Amino acid sequence: MTFGQWIGLLVLGVCLYILWEIRQVLLLVFLAVVLATALNWLQLRLQHWGLQRGRAIAISISLTFLIIFGFFWMIIPPFLREAQQLGVLIPKGLGRVEAWLDEIAYLLPSSGFDDTPVINRLIMQLEPFLEQIFNNFFALFSNTLAVLLNTLLVLVLTVMLVLDPQPYRRGFIRLFPAFYRSRIDTILTESEQALLAWLAGTGLNMLVIGVVSGIVLALLGVRLVLANAFLAGLLEAIPNIGPALSVIPPMIIAFIDNPWRAVAVLIAYIVIQQLEQYLLVPVVMAKQVELLPAVTLVSQIVFAIFFGFLGLLLALPLVIVGQIWFTEIVLKDILDRWQPSPPPEASTAPILPLPPPPPPAAADPAASDAISEDGSIET
Repeated sequence: MTFGQWIGLLVLGVCLYILWEIRQVLLLVFLAVVLATALNWLQLRLQHWGLQRGRAIAISISLTFLIIFGFFWMIIPPFLREAQQLGVLIPKGLGRVEAWLDEIAYLLPSSGFDDTPVINRLIMQLEPFLEQIFNNFFALFSNTLAVLLNTLLVLVLTVMLVLDPQPYRRGFIRLFPAFYRSRIDTILTESEQALLAWLAGTGLNMLVIGVVSGIVLALLGVRLVLANAFLAGLLEAIPNIGPALSVIPPMIIAFIDNPWRAVAVLIAYIVIQQLEQYLLVPVVMAKQVELLPAVTLVSQIVFAIFFGFLGLLLALPLVIVGQIWFTEIVLKDILDRWQPSPPPEASTAPILPLPPPPPPAAADPAASDAISEDGSIET
């Protein structure tokens, strides 16, 4: 490698290291882009209905701030009060679950090398894993100042992107070669449409699951309905993992009052998820980018490991946008056009027979040769 190539490799490594160090900021920027995409769509709808662009932007931004502050004012204080009770009830429920398991532990076989029941060994092995999951989940709410600063950063970036999005779009497009910029603009438009479809579908799922879960928990007589319904709706934004986590707190609370009520909560959540899969998902996924279930699950695990809860929350939109870029650039523009050189064409001219040999010349008696008696040739 030449000296210039070594310098380029060094610069690339430094850039990748800087991007890794600011990965949380990049995720917040991506979240702002997602929110700005939704607000841009809203203000375009308002313009289509006859409003001027300035008024449409003001209404969309005001509506967003109204929803956010209304959420913090109406939902967060009761949720925090109930969450404090939740934090007291969950250890009691876990203690009762452990006592109940101890009663039935000796009914299960144990190995010959260790007299500890199988249930107790499984609990001891799962305790560190479960503790790590809950610590990472509630770490998002533990540092109030950091959450407020991150929220403020996302809101400011969202407002900037909504007020004048074209300079940022043109600046991003100019990072690519001139001959490819129109293609990048098309890919950005397709990504925007995919994000809008995901936002609409996810918002509908969150609203329906939260309301239905609250109604079911109220009918079953489970305490802390608001906190559990809000948690079910919030975690619905995380496919596969979110619904499984949302059923744990109401089951523990119900188990404190009546173990059979906890079973009823589990059955009710399973029924709700099945109804969602057969009723909501076909309507929602009809307008979204189709993702393989294994790809979705693996991406959530990977993003959760490297980026924490925020990465888990944004895993699905990141995968949707990444799939569009990979499909359009790598598959369509590179691999699909990478054709082998055609083989040389064989000659299709008909094969003509060889001309017949010329007839032998007529013998000339005068020029004929005579052979003498001694073998010499006489002419």
